[in-house]
Amino acid sequence: MAKVLFLIVSGKGCEEKVNYAIISAARITKGKRFDEFKILLYGPAEEYIVHLEGEVAESFSFLVKEKVIDSACSAIAQKKGIDKTLSNVGVSLAPFGERLAYFINQGYSVITF
Repeated sequence: MAKVLFLIVSGKGCEEKVNYAIISAARITKGKRFDEFKILLYGPAEEYIVHLEGEVAESFSFLVKEKVIDSACSAIAQKKGIDKTLSNVGVSLAPFGERLAYFINQGYSVITF
């Protein structure tokens, strides 16, 4: 039983990496390639995703709709003043350390972007 977590940390300056991660995640989800698949957003990625456009924005919306996006770090979102914006696009906010520990304790393989 494969359980995979994408940890997306990159943001401005690494746009291509984040875009590939999001598009790949949508394809993984559509293809049901893993038994369990989730995404955590942290740091610069939280700021970057509020400005997505085109295919990447569509892929991200799909991931939100399919409940693949677990959460973004509540502390970072509040510090950067984007907590309401993230909530408005359907991203839950939670303490990052707690969510990461949960997935690791559940046996997820973590892939970082």
